[in-house]
Amino acid sequence: MNSTQNIFTTLPETLHQSLNTYLEKHPDWDERRLITAAISLFLLQNADGDHRVSQVYLETLFRRG
Repeated sequence: MNSTQNIFTTLPETLHQSLNTYLEKHPDWDERRLITAAISLFLLQNADGDHRVSQVYLETLFRRG
């Protein structure tokens, strides 16, 4: 991934709790990695198929640590 941008947002409490539960069970993931994977997957499924989005998704999914 070349550069990053910060996003500040509010989440529904249920979603935030689920996020924290997942992260507790998967210590090799962090909040930034999970949200990056989720956004890139959404764009892969719903946008014009930019290959750079595919690259971000795969790099995020298979990154260790």
